[in-house]
Amino acid sequence: MKILGLDSSGLVAGVAVLEDDELVAEYTTNYKKTHSQTLLPMLDELCRMVELDLQTIDAIAIASGPGSFTGLRIGSATAKGLGLALKKPLVEVPTLEGLAWNLYGSERIVCPLMDARRNQVYTGAYEFLPEGEGFRLNPVISQGPMDIGEILEKLAAMERTVIFLGDGVPVYHRVLREQKGLQFTIAGAGNNRQRAASVAALGAVYFREGRAVTAAEHRPEYLRKSQAEREADQAREEQKTV
Repeated sequence: MKILGLDSSGLVAGVAVLEDDELVAEYTTNYKKTHSQTLLPMLDELCRMVELDLQTIDAIAIASGPGSFTGLRIGSATAKGLGLALKKPLVEVPTLEGLAWNLYGSERIVCPLMDARRNQVYTGAYEFLPEGEGFRLNPVISQGPMDIGEILEKLAAMERTVIFLGDGVPVYHRVLREQKGLQFTIAGAGNNRQRAASVAALGAVYFREGRAVTAAEHRPEYLRKSQAEREADQAREEQKTV
């Protein structure tokens, strides 16, 4: 089974190919270019380097959100276009689950933090439970937008060591240190941001479970309205009170 993984949900853009649970290639950038400039050239380069015929893939795993509204739209459009052109199914991998999969098999509670601005994060908490010869990902706090203080209080109450990762960690590192009763570590540089390899690997698990959609059916999962939409709603509400 061959899975193409795509992730442009945050600051990092990545593409990867997984074949029979072995990573064949991964291309990741975390630089100042927009994903519209990087994602397709990265895919072209990856295909050239490993002589990949995209017709041979079985499915496309896409980081489906939450995340950057622009990044999610770019990734979604790329995955949908490829899926339609190649007639391949898509596997929607929630961004936070893909991030947690970076730390596959960890004995700690894994908590991705994605900065959502205004003291908010996209977050959830996960544990890895033994299953067969490996592990399955089990959510202990469901993903969603949350105040940073709220998620930290919930984690402290669990009285277990937590490992944090994601672009929200450097933003709220001081807040993490000040949270009473919270024991935590920080994921290392190789695993602390989105990875298309993890999206592909978890996508392979979900594909085997039958969790695939057609390209036409796929929609990114924003979890909340964009800032422009929120400002428009606020303007409408203010007009009603005039």
